[in-house]
Amino acid sequence: MTTDSEALPAEEAKGQNEKLVIAASSLGTIFEWYDFYLYGLLASSISVHFFSGVNATTGFILALMAFAAGFAIRPFGALVFGRVGDIVGRKNTFLVTMAIMGLSTFAVGFLPGYDSIGIAAPIILMLLRLLQGLAIGGEYGGAAVYIAEHAPPGKRGFYTSFIQTTAMLGLIIASSFVVSLRLFMDADSFDAWGWRLPFLFSIVLLSVALWIRLQLEESPVFQRMKAAGATSKAPLKEAFGEWRNLKVVLIALFGAVAGQAVIGFAAHLYPLFYLEKIARVDGATANFLVATALTLIIPSFVFFGWLSDRIGRKPIMMSACVVAVFAYFPLYQALVAAANPAMAAAIERAPVTVVADARECSFQFDPIGQNRFDATSCDIVKAYLARSGINYINIDAASRTIAEVRIGDDVHVAPDPAILDGDAKTAAIARFQNEVQGGLTRAGYPKDADPAQVDKLKVIGILCIFGVLATMVYGPLAALLVELFPARIRYSSLSLPYHIGNGWIGGFMPTIGFAMVAATGNIYQGLWYAVVVAAVTAVVGILFLPETYKRDIEA
Repeated sequence: MTTDSEALPAEEAKGQNEKLVIAASSLGTIFEWYDFYLYGLLASSISVHFFSGVNATTGFILALMAFAAGFAIRPFGALVFGRVGDIVGRKNTFLVTMAIMGLSTFAVGFLPGYDSIGIAAPIILMLLRLLQGLAIGGEYGGAAVYIAEHAPPGKRGFYTSFIQTTAMLGLIIASSFVVSLRLFMDADSFDAWGWRLPFLFSIVLLSVALWIRLQLEESPVFQRMKAAGATSKAPLKEAFGEWRNLKVVLIALFGAVAGQAVIGFAAHLYPLFYLEKIARVDGATANFLVATALTLIIPSFVFFGWLSDRIGRKPIMMSACVVAVFAYFPLYQALVAAANPAMAAAIERAPVTVVADARECSFQFDPIGQNRFDATSCDIVKAYLARSGINYINIDAASRTIAEVRIGDDVHVAPDPAILDGDAKTAAIARFQNEVQGGLTRAGYPKDADPAQVDKLKVIGILCIFGVLATMVYGPLAALLVELFPARIRYSSLSLPYHIGNGWIGGFMPTIGFAMVAATGNIYQGLWYAVVVAAVTAVVGILFLPETYKRDIEA
């Protein structure tokens, strides 16, 4: 027999819970994204404390890999919690993902570093990061489905756009906390223990978020499905084992989510890393600039969500992908010029060129920390330039040519490690590095960006352009994904492509991008990753993605 609560009319559910649904779902998810983004914001500190057993360049890339590990596991979390959400319900899934996220973040605040427990430190850190990713894998789909299933027809884009702001708001809160600590603490204290405070504070946010989530009732669409006995008994098999559904999943992934993911990461996290590691802006200023830009563009999420209810989801999202393809390279070049004009001028006036036998050049990445990159003259040159974040051009030379660095017309020949060993090699490498640094200084290459020369308004303006493009793809996305899939398998169906796109394709963008920079010496090389993915999404989306904004989501 159906109970009154199970037969709850849609209108009553919406009238009773409409504002609470948006507020509670959004606030809870903001706190989860706060936890998730701390790793990215504090990548430099994490690199020092947990990956100190390797060289600086490798340590930073490994820190980014720890950040990316949380993204790697997200599709598995989508499968686990998507199935639970389609069988058990949307509400209870929220509570589980929230608890896992908050507790694993809190634990990082107490985790000893590499100096204390050795290799166990990065291993435990990675495990905690994986738990976070598992939880996030079940979070977005649940929040998107929950809000959309409460929204009246014609307002799903507007309603779900609020949940789309949560990732940015979570980053802003986390970034603001980090900036405040950097401003009010001396650098040594922050590096020693202050960076742990944002992780410890997550226990407070967890308590608030759990209380908020406990106020929610189950989705009216799910209640009616459950009352009618129409829920799926095997949502994963139905969603991914039947071609008619799997085909839609693939179109959603490559024709919408993949482009949204790289455009999103090119708007917030990649610029943050770029400002710190490439433009050499100090951490506090870089965090402030990114947080300011993200704050300014938050209304755009709601605007494009609202607009998609009127003109459709597809034209807005595809326009952003096309613009990104053509705009990223000139925009990032403008970003470097605005953030570190001395560096940009030096690159134009005295470009750095490495002349070396390409067969002797190693990929400047060593995950186990055993390569000192001093076995060949090419490695000696590139290891120093990569560590210094210097943009350079490669010229292949004849076999056995001793590598040299050209800084404009200034030439510096590297030592030949084949005829040196022990202290003599160490001393020769040190002399060479000092000579190169002197050449860079004479050519106007700064070690760090001069705070007085950072054009903050221009940097914020460029970051806002990145942000608006992100809101164009992200604002309508939740409504689009909900409308693409039937209610009985909706949680599972939309969660997997979303988290493959954002977990794998987007989540690895900073790591892959900076690895590409380290490998080639071109500070813009990593942008090709975002440009190619955005182009693929534009083509697939324009050709195959259906328009959904007028669909009935009750079916």
